[in-house]
Amino acid sequence: VQWVENQDIILSSIAGSVKSSTETAADKVLQLIEKNRGLEKELERLKSKLASSASGDLSTQAVDIDGVKVLAVKLDDIDPKAMRDMVDQLKNKLGSAAIVLATVKDKKVSLIAGVSKDQTHRIKAGDLINSVASKVGGRGGGKPEMAQAGGNDPSALGEALKQVPDWVRVHISD
Repeated sequence: VQWVENQDIILSSIAGSVKSSTETAADKVLQLIEKNRGLEKELERLKSKLASSASGDLSTQAVDIDGVKVLAVKLDDIDPKAMRDMVDQLKNKLGSAAIVLATVKDKKVSLIAGVSKDQTHRIKAGDLINSVASKVGGRGGGKPEMAQAGGNDPSALGEALKQVPDWVRVHISD
C-alpha cells in the first residue's frame, strides 16, 4: 500500500510539472518529448546556418602561404559539431587551405583542424592539430583532412594559434 501511495505522489508531481491531470500526464510527457526533439533539430539547423554565414566572414582573415590559405582563429559560443561544419565550408571557400578553429568552454579548449585534399600530401590535419594542442596542454588526432583535439590551458590558446602560419610554412617547404 505504501508503494502505491508513493507512486501516486510521484505521478501527481509529474502531472503538476507538465500542467496536466494524472490521467493525461503520460500523453503530455510524450508531447513534450516530441516538441523537444523538434526544437533540438531546429536549433541544429540554425547553428549550421549561423556557421555558414560566419565562415564567409572568417575566410577573409586567411593568410596566403605559398598558395595555401591558412586560417587559425578562436570562436566564441560554438560547439564542436558546428566547428566541423565550418571547417568543411571554409575548405570549400578557400580552396587550398589549412584551417584551425578553436573554442573554450568550461575552461577546456576544443580544436578542429582541416586540410584541403590537395594539400594532405604536404600537411596532415592530425600533425597540425597536435602542434596546437601540445601548447594548450592536450593532444588529438584524426585523418589527414580533419582532426580534433582538446586541451586544458585556455590561457595559451592565443599564442598557439599565432604559431599556425609558421608551422604550415615549415611543413610545406619540406
